[in-house]
Amino acid sequence: MEDQNVEQVQEQGFERDDIEKNKVMAILAYLIFLLPLLAAKESKFAMYHTNQGLVLFLTAVAVNVIGGIVPFIGWLIVLPLGNLFVFVLAILGIINAAKGEAKPLPLIGGIKILN
Repeated sequence: MEDQNVEQVQEQGFERDDIEKNKVMAILAYLIFLLPLLAAKESKFAMYHTNQGLVLFLTAVAVNVIGGIVPFIGWLIVLPLGNLFVFVLAILGIINAAKGEAKPLPLIGGIKILN
């Protein structure tokens, strides 16, 4: 199982040393996306997860802005469900980073902002 995971990640262009060295930065990307952007910008693995963390952050901002503007429906449905969605995606991203995987997040993972 571990060998299959390593082969899959290497096919995506990530080096095993890079993954092992920058796992912590990849995990932090989902909590504070700016930190790995400054501290590990040479790591493809950390930058992949930094991009995912940035997209997740922008999703959280959009959910909260829309949920805050739309009366009643936004307050009662969009905010709680949207923030739960963002929380679940953050947990999935952290788990993927901790396992050394580079899986895109559901629904928003295909968006690429950082190179």
